[in-house]
Amino acid sequence: MIITETLDVTQIEPRLKHPTIFEHFDALKPGESFVIHNDHDPKPLYYQLLGERGAIFTWEYLEEGPRTWLVKIAKNKINEEKNVETVGSIAAKDYRKAEVFKKLGIDFCCGGEKSLKDASKEAGISEEQLRQELEDADTVTVSASQDYNKWKLDFLADFIANTHHQYIRDNATVILGLADKVAQRHGPQHPELGSLAERVNTLMNDLLSHIEKEEKVLFPAIKSLVLNQNDSSASQASIKSIIDNMHVEHDHAGDDLKYLRKLTNGYTLPADACNSYNYLFEKLKEFEDDLFKHIHLENNILFPKVVALETK
Repeated sequence: MIITETLDVTQIEPRLKHPTIFEHFDALKPGESFVIHNDHDPKPLYYQLLGERGAIFTWEYLEEGPRTWLVKIAKNKINEEKNVETVGSIAAKDYRKAEVFKKLGIDFCCGGEKSLKDASKEAGISEEQLRQELEDADTVTVSASQDYNKWKLDFLADFIANTHHQYIRDNATVILGLADKVAQRHGPQHPELGSLAERVNTLMNDLLSHIEKEEKVLFPAIKSLVLNQNDSSASQASIKSIIDNMHVEHDHAGDDLKYLRKLTNGYTLPADACNSYNYLFEKLKEFEDDLFKHIHLENNILFPKVVALETK
């Protein structure tokens, strides 16, 4: 039975917060739920719950800040607990399906834990239509060399660093300069450009710090894990805890991208847009596309496989 319908986490001693939430979750019967009330985004809890209990729950934000966060956590009904199909797992198996999600505006990287049922609602189509779109993607020819699921983990980490991390380093300064220039030139007529430049600055600086941590801490740990996977005496710091933090930072980047799209009405240019204005929006769309692929490779392929290997 449910211990309480709403759990005010702010009133619980910090070291007891997660154990108390787990106690409430474990007490749920299939189909039951409770709400946690917090003063900050509890997303790290999501990854801990997923890692320790598996995909047997749903996570729904009822309120998202700035002072209060309310999250409804429900235990799946028995007939829904097994073979849970999410957009992230589908995209991980076949990137052609990821292109379908992208076309329909469905977040398959930061929001990859969604079911097809929830994803179809987000896209404004029926689940049957979405499944048909995914089936049609099977007819698209794909290069065998891009089957990321078959790549060795250390090689995939190097690929991400040399391709997507380098893309961020090559383009961050260019986009920052464009955002500032366009805001100064068109800000009086389009005041939202000031907010756009400010958020772009936050996004780029956060990402540059993020990829530095991955290359100096996480990726070397992954390579060490792969190297020592057959050595039971090898000592490893917990990679999962590092990955949990990377997930949180990915979510922040995803939130920034959503904010930029909303602020610009999907990067719709005004009638008085100059060449720099147009170039800025094109670069932001290009950057978003690359970051989606980047986070998809990590969230849906690299990270799950690394955690599974570490656990084994």
